[in-house]
Amino acid sequence: MSEHNTSIVYRVLDRIFPKAPDFYSLLHEQALQVARTVGLLADYMGTADAAIAAQIKQDEHDADLVKINNIHTLNEAFATQMDREDIYRAITDLDEVVNYCKDCVNEMDILAIAPDRYTYEMAAALRDGCQSLSQGFTLLGRAPVDAAKCADSARKAARFSEKLYRRALADLFQGNDFLNMLKRREIYQHLDRAAGRMAHCANTLHDIVVKSG
Repeated sequence: MSEHNTSIVYRVLDRIFPKAPDFYSLLHEQALQVARTVGLLADYMGTADAAIAAQIKQDEHDADLVKINNIHTLNEAFATQMDREDIYRAITDLDEVVNYCKDCVNEMDILAIAPDRYTYEMAAALRDGCQSLSQGFTLLGRAPVDAAKCADSARKAARFSEKLYRRALADLFQGNDFLNMLKRREIYQHLDRAAGRMAHCANTLHDIVVKSG
């Protein structure tokens, strides 16, 4: 077969069986962005810097664009390197972590709530867990066993954040400043829900590893 005819055959095959998008890279890039946003959240909880809060809000907008692009790519893909449902869950859970970060700083601004020890410690646990997730998605395509270990680290960070949440509530509901109690509980809940989404994503990462084994 001539080189010209071979080229035509490859083009026809590409149309019938298009190359699968690299979802390993897409999830890694999204996880990196989430880790950046959560890192900013921890910085904000340590400084109360309004400029950092503004950057978190911008990051949430950028994260929405990434989510939309990744879901569109998934919907259009003829084939994927891993289970479609797992990819979809990872995309949406990663995005929800960023959404809760934005909701947290928005409500702290609206309710005039300053960061405290618990908001910082919960955000720091979230940061550590998301860094593990980012590393896990980096390793997923080439070192799945190590990726599973990263998923375990992210789940441990989520469990630690849950313990902090319970301690925060126990300390909060002392005295009779009920308005402050209700306001701060809202903030703690956003951080707790973000940690829950992080744990879901860690479970998905682990599921992908198991299915690829």
